[in-house]
Amino acid sequence: MKECIAMLLAGGQGSRLYALTQRLAKPAVPFGGKYRIIDFPLSNCVNSGIDTVGILTQYQPLVLNEYIGNGQPWDLDRLYGGVHVLPPYQKATGSDWYKGTANAIYQNINFIERYDPEYVVILSGDHIYKMDYSKMLEFHKAHNADCTIAVMEVPWEEASRFGIMSASDDGTITKFQEKPKNPESNLASMGIYIFTWDKLRKYLGEDEADPTSDNDFGKNIIPNMLDAGEHMVAYPFEGYWKDVGTIDSLWEANMDLLDPNVPLDVWDDDWKIYSRNSGMTGHFVSDTADVQNSMVTEGCTVEGKVEKSVLFAGVKVGKGAVVEESIVMPGAVIEEGAHVAYTIVAENVVVKKDAVVGCAKEEAEDPEKWGIAVIGEGVTIGEGAKVYPKAMVVKNVEDGDIQW
Repeated sequence: MKECIAMLLAGGQGSRLYALTQRLAKPAVPFGGKYRIIDFPLSNCVNSGIDTVGILTQYQPLVLNEYIGNGQPWDLDRLYGGVHVLPPYQKATGSDWYKGTANAIYQNINFIERYDPEYVVILSGDHIYKMDYSKMLEFHKAHNADCTIAVMEVPWEEASRFGIMSASDDGTITKFQEKPKNPESNLASMGIYIFTWDKLRKYLGEDEADPTSDNDFGKNIIPNMLDAGEHMVAYPFEGYWKDVGTIDSLWEANMDLLDPNVPLDVWDDDWKIYSRNSGMTGHFVSDTADVQNSMVTEGCTVEGKVEKSVLFAGVKVGKGAVVEESIVMPGAVIEEGAHVAYTIVAENVVVKKDAVVGCAKEEAEDPEKWGIAVIGEGVTIGEGAKVYPKAMVVKNVEDGDIQW
């Protein structure tokens, strides 16, 4: 018996990341120089003492499955417990894709009951944060709760993007609204739940039997438990947390790593973020290079200028090339004289000699159309080509201009 296990929802399509998730599940998107997004909740689990994690995959799972492997980088290669990848599968009663977050857990009840847990933590695979789930579990027990939801205050203008709740002084949740147009509170759900398993199993079964249900935690399970008078409490979280489900938020979160005033410390030895090692040699910065306030990881070769940017493993920046305020993912090549600014460059992209990709807002021809440019995986930007701000490039560009 395990007291508590984690179920990590990692099957979303990530459609708002467009070119970055055409062939890649959102939790497998590279982040922060040497990580993938899923490294954060997985590392939080092992740092919190949770050694049994089910990862529910569905959309484009190949890279994610390969990356997780046997769980060794996160110390989750256990004989009993450890990490388990859980895609939809055929059963005696037929087979279904995961229809929603609640249905995904429902389809894996047998997996959960193998470990006979008292509590289950439900996590999302697309958030960047560091959190001790053991403290949240202590809070759940102390309040004798049926469900505990991690919450944080968000700006009022952003509240309609989240599940919003009202809570009394002792933390008891009194009202829950899923992405309300006119929110009554700015206390937002972080998509992190702890359930007492007996209660959750009951509501999952009832939800599955309801043909009108969306089979979703925010739309169905949470409201149904609240309407039934179950004891639900809000766990206040203070710290860095970001949903990186959009191009802008992914770019901002990477830039936050370079800001000393942002409390996201991936260098903290007391709460390490673990990842799979690339196995590459150390990076090389030549005497022609100029690197300022940037993260340059293993296997990189830098001969040009890099300013306030994140370079992942194996990136090459040629002589006279400039990379500024950008994210350059593994294996990308920025050739001699090319200029890349305010751009997310996906894996194995080649930006040829003297090409220009993106620019600063003050340099844009039309500031109203300015935004982060994105170059999709494996794309080549031809010699001398120009890619305008906010462009989304998913195929090779031989020459000419690419507008948004």
